[in-house]
Amino acid sequence: MKRMLVLAAGLAMTLNLAAQDYRSERPSEKNRLFTSEVVELKIQDVKAMLVNPKIAWMFENCYPNTLDTTVHFDEDGNGGRGDTFIYTGDIPAMWLRDSGAQVWPYVRYTVADANLRKMIAGTILRQFKLICIDPYANAFNDGPTSEGHKDDKTGARNNPNVFERKWEIDSHCYPIRLAYEYWKTTGDTSVFGDEWLDAMELTLEVFKEQQRKKEHGDYIFLRKTDRQLDTKCCVGKGNPVKPCGLIASSFRPSDDATTFEFLIPSNFFAVKSLRQAAEILLTVNQQVRLAKECNQLADEVEKALKKHAVVKHPKFGKIYAYEVDGFGNALMMDDANIPSLLSLPYLGAVEANDPIYKKTRKFVLSEWNPYFFKGKAGEGIGGPHIGYDMIWPMSIMMRAFTSTDDKEIKKCVEMLMNTDADTGFMHESFHKDDPEDFTREWFAWQNSLFGELIVHLVDNGKLELLNSIKAPKVKKSDRKR
Repeated sequence: MKRMLVLAAGLAMTLNLAAQDYRSERPSEKNRLFTSEVVELKIQDVKAMLVNPKIAWMFENCYPNTLDTTVHFDEDGNGGRGDTFIYTGDIPAMWLRDSGAQVWPYVRYTVADANLRKMIAGTILRQFKLICIDPYANAFNDGPTSEGHKDDKTGARNNPNVFERKWEIDSHCYPIRLAYEYWKTTGDTSVFGDEWLDAMELTLEVFKEQQRKKEHGDYIFLRKTDRQLDTKCCVGKGNPVKPCGLIASSFRPSDDATTFEFLIPSNFFAVKSLRQAAEILLTVNQQVRLAKECNQLADEVEKALKKHAVVKHPKFGKIYAYEVDGFGNALMMDDANIPSLLSLPYLGAVEANDPIYKKTRKFVLSEWNPYFFKGKAGEGIGGPHIGYDMIWPMSIMMRAFTSTDDKEIKKCVEMLMNTDADTGFMHESFHKDDPEDFTREWFAWQNSLFGELIVHLVDNGKLELLNSIKAPKVKKSDRKR
């Protein structure tokens, strides 16, 4: 009976697709950069279960977008182990953060797809190699091309491999997160060779340097720009900090400069990542010293978070600050980019039922968060990167990922469905009153994350919820083709 209902739903969806003319927006098969048969089967399986044709169409377009359009895979690279360079989308550079997040939804399929497994292993190997090239950089070129922001002053000689040298804690956390999940899924330890060990030595070195216990260090960042948060104050050093065990991050995951250097979401992420790295180092590499250093640093940062990250808000009580400086100053906001305060349970860095997180979640999804915007088209979190009234779909997805309320989850999916500007894709941001006013047509992380959310909801018993969402009434003349 259940099988018949699924088939009936699939037939209804097919008829609706034809009626609304929801044609695939994916590149033609011959123009797709990478294809996984297992991922393709998953797309068809999920589409067959979804009654709402708009959601099914968006899922089909978005879920494989990283594979279709950004994966540059050399099967023979790294001595035959595979080498993968991943664009962010419309920028032909590889961000350590974005690339780790972009391929994350596909790790689950690596056991059944050897070519996909090799491609993701190639991504991990490339990430370790990039960290070894410059542990302070956040984005890299595909080789020494000298593309990017070569006029920035960062306290080091310009490296032609580096696209941008913004120091961000999460640039080291995302590769560890990806490698750990890959290892746990596949059991493959081949990625944990000398470059992994060198990358971890450098990660520990930079994390400790950026605790700034003795002095600021050599890293600075100065850029000629008309955007305040695209450079650092105090001649590139940023605002002063009082050492307290936390790690300074000169920039946020939005690539905006921090105001107070101790970025709380990224410090939580660092604790999680350091413990994952320690487990790999001890179990796979038998590197007792390195593993011990990772765990000791994780313990130190965690202790500092308990002491400095929690502040008392006049309405919500004890919540997590977004940034602190160790002097007692705190910035009370949240940014859409991940890691954010909202996203901490999604990253496994904080339990969703943690009382302080629950209060923090209420804060960041309220008018008390200066970057929470609410309008005719939807509501969600943005950030200084784009500015007033621009909501990032990423924040709506994080709200759904971290919610236990079906009504809230449904509301989130409805907003995502109705704010794609009828393109079938996610965008970097959209105006709270007008989804046709958006930034970045091609941003692969957000697309793949939307697909990941739909799979997550289906896998966690929310298919009925998804199928209860009514499809929007769309006239063909109104559709963007």
